[in-house]
Amino acid sequence: MEKKKVLIVDDQNGIRVLLLEVFSSEGYNTFQAANGKIALEIVKRESPDLVLLDMKIPGMDGLEILKHIKAIDSSIKVIMMTAYGELDMIKEATDHGALMHFTKPFDIDEMRMEVNKQLQGGNSPGRFAVGS
Repeated sequence: MEKKKVLIVDDQNGIRVLLLEVFSSEGYNTFQAANGKIALEIVKRESPDLVLLDMKIPGMDGLEILKHIKAIDSSIKVIMMTAYGELDMIKEATDHGALMHFTKPFDIDEMRMEVNKQLQGGNSPGRFAVGS
């Protein structure tokens, strides 16, 4: 079975490195981008299964990147990350197809569990137990 692909888009290097380590150790092929231009190139080239996308990125913001990702491939799952509680932006992101958001600083275990759930058939509303 081919490994699932996770793209991490954040302008903060420390967050990208942390998430890269976590999701690589979970067995995913991981990619990272510090800005929207690189993120969209990776989306076109690699077609990731899930994107962890920061809301606030210099140049092209998270909402703009989200719209482009969904235009390229509407089946790509997107989870937003934000350090700010902008409810209007979060609502707009959800309207454009984001599954959910995590507010920084987020609980890495919660995020890991949610990503695993989404990538292991989490499209149905039912919960799946993650066993070994």
